[in-house]
Amino acid sequence: MKKLSALLSPLILAAALAGSAHADTLVINSDQADSAPKAAFEKIISKFKAENPDIDVKYNLYDKEAYKTAIRNWLATSPPDVVFWYAGNRMKTFVDRNLFDDVSDIWDELNLKESMPSSLSSMTINNKQWGIPYTYYQVGVYYRKDLFEKYGLSEPKTWQDLLDASATLKANNIAPIAIGTKFLWPAAAWFDYLDLRLNGLKFHMDLMEGRIAYTDERVRNVFKYWLELVKPGYFLANHSSYSWQEAQPFLYNGTAAMYLIGNYIAPNFPKELDGKMGFFQFPIIDPNVPVAEDAPTDTIHIPAKAHNKKDARKFLKFMARAENQTLVNAALLQIPTNKHASAVDNYFLNKGVEVLSNASGTAQFYDRDTHPNMAKEGMKGFQEFMVKPERLDKILNRLEKVRQRTFK
Repeated sequence: MKKLSALLSPLILAAALAGSAHADTLVINSDQADSAPKAAFEKIISKFKAENPDIDVKYNLYDKEAYKTAIRNWLATSPPDVVFWYAGNRMKTFVDRNLFDDVSDIWDELNLKESMPSSLSSMTINNKQWGIPYTYYQVGVYYRKDLFEKYGLSEPKTWQDLLDASATLKANNIAPIAIGTKFLWPAAAWFDYLDLRLNGLKFHMDLMEGRIAYTDERVRNVFKYWLELVKPGYFLANHSSYSWQEAQPFLYNGTAAMYLIGNYIAPNFPKELDGKMGFFQFPIIDPNVPVAEDAPTDTIHIPAKAHNKKDARKFLKFMARAENQTLVNAALLQIPTNKHASAVDNYFLNKGVEVLSNASGTAQFYDRDTHPNMAKEGMKGFQEFMVKPERLDKILNRLEKVRQRTFK
């Protein structure tokens, strides 16, 4: 993920976060400080002020990494009225501690279950909704269309299609699948999608929340399918030596053909590959399993101890509106969660809109969906399996012990 330059010193940050002003001021704390989102939300805040001239808005921007640390402290003490955050387990952490307000009534009033269907599952805990999602992006397979055409390959729709395409590419001395697992998390995308396609979203989320053992046969089956790519050598050799960025040149110079990754890779494509890069949805394995997707989602919430909840609710409703999500996502080059909003006319975003609009539901990503301790050890295990698949039993037994310790 992109790192943002610090906007406030730690002392200024602590002071600014300490209070949320009086009731007629709406205090919003945001980590959207990179140039594109910063400009987008300047427009959004100006528009909100114009529509609500009686509301004094104080919009505070913070460095993303400092924000992740600070939010845990000030949510429990004297929070602002609105906070920016993330869906999935990261949201659940605060919901479980009674630090976010239930905003199910906003979802009902605005009929958001109809207009944001693919975000519903990631925003719902105990049958209630706890925030408003405003942007997300697809994860899928980015591939060299010219290489596929050269070897007579079509976009894989099924697991067997993927295996067949990989065999053909491997036979022509091309690494079928680029990946860099030095920082672990890219391997988690493969675990997520194999589990979602084999066992479905509910099973996957039950596993993420510690309700299913890693030694369960259904989890073991995920690795059985994964082995069908690992054993023949379909992944980039020495992938544990590369970061996700360092693995990209293999795709760009044509020595690798596919990459399972998020849409944040698209702006990195070299100009000379214009028209040569394509995208396809992770293939179907079991046609009887509803098709869910990984779709990391950014959100806004009302802290339970906020002072000005009346105006905070106005801002959440404002951010749920289709035209405002269109405005924000045009700057972010991402996808609005409101299906009535419009994304920028871009090949990869159009693909993402199509995939996510038709998804039966969404997960966030392994390290956003499960407990941080489980995520850390799980991703270590995934990388280890890709390098030493014969260690599977030891890996699963180790992960099961971590699950039992983590989810007591």
